[in-house]
Amino acid sequence: MTAKDDKRERAVWLLRQVYDRTGRLPRKSDFDSETVCFIKQKLGPWPRALEQAQLK
Repeated sequence: MTAKDDKRERAVWLLRQVYDRTGRLPRKSDFDSETVCFIKQKLGPWPRALEQAQLK
């Protein structure tokens, strides 16, 4: 696994943590702006990021 894969998996993990904790789809407002930027860099626009995390 490459560092790029590790970062992508970290972004997915962050989204799934919120989903598991709240029982709803994660919102950008659930994260600070730096984390939102990281997730979007690794997974794409927010709807795509939720799809990549298999939440949508």
